[in-house]
Amino acid sequence: MRLESGAGLRASATDEAYAAVGAEITDAAGALGCDLVLKVRSPSADELTRMKPGAALVGMLDPFNREGLTALAAAKLTSFALEAAPRTTRAQSMDVLSSQANIAGYKAVIMAADRYQKFFPMLMTAAGTVKAARVVILGVGVAGLQAIATAKRLGAVIEASDVRPSVKEQIESLGGKFIDVPYETAEEKEAAEGVGGYARPMPPSWLARQQVEVAKRVAQADIVISTALIPGRAAPTLITAEMVKAMKAGSVIVDIAAGRGPNGGGNCPLTVAGQTVQVHGVSIIGETNLPALLAADASALYARNVLDFLKLVLAKDAAALNVPMDDDIVAACLMTRDGQVTRS
Repeated sequence: MRLESGAGLRASATDEAYAAVGAEITDAAGALGCDLVLKVRSPSADELTRMKPGAALVGMLDPFNREGLTALAAAKLTSFALEAAPRTTRAQSMDVLSSQANIAGYKAVIMAADRYQKFFPMLMTAAGTVKAARVVILGVGVAGLQAIATAKRLGAVIEASDVRPSVKEQIESLGGKFIDVPYETAEEKEAAEGVGGYARPMPPSWLARQQVEVAKRVAQADIVISTALIPGRAAPTLITAEMVKAMKAGSVIVDIAAGRGPNGGGNCPLTVAGQTVQVHGVSIIGETNLPALLAADASALYARNVLDFLKLVLAKDAAALNVPMDDDIVAACLMTRDGQVTRS
């Protein structure tokens, strides 16, 4: 087993620690030239030239990026995108989206608390009473739920919005209040149920009503954390420029969808990917890789996801990769094989 030198340093794992358990420390070319390559992100064009035809690749490869998959196929790689694993009980231990989103939701609140110039909890002191921070969470998937839990531990008052009615109970169980937007048609209700645990695009009629309700809460909020993503599509706009203008000076927005919205924004069109900007006195944090800011735990959780997937395609002491297409997880994650893109 080979490891690129320095690969674990940001996660507090030294080359010596890896060598002690049997890894051969090498340069990038040496690691990329292996029969099986484990990565976090899809390889760059330069990295692809260093990988040998017929090798296998496992990582977060962006299964909706057709151009990227075509490049992997052209390099004759057998590639597996772990983001494509089905949302089933059996696949939970390989769910990279959930393991990393959990970290993103936590870190978003911590960054917001650091940027916000007031306390999160209510305090009663001899010098007066400090009001609790009002936090609004938009999008209540794994990241949103963790954001609610973290903000609650810090003492904030929380409201949360999501298109799926099923999350109301989860929000309330964590101490938040659900921003309810009733469904008026069968089409709205059907879309709200989502597919495979993910939200679907909602009809314009419902979105218009939701925007009115969300705008009221955002105007009163001290912190807004947006987490809404739809697989294979640009992130929806949830916080308009007009909403930002109506917010209190000193408020903070953390846009977890930064870089994945229209024109490189996020859930807010004023978000600048990779930067923190101030607009109308409101700080908008556009960090694009929140899990990397908690590298040690992000790496440990991702490693467990990868290891559990490898158990499906590598038998003990096996000399070659096995691709059991009758396994629903393997079949869903397989992106390219024999020079072809296998994902429809």
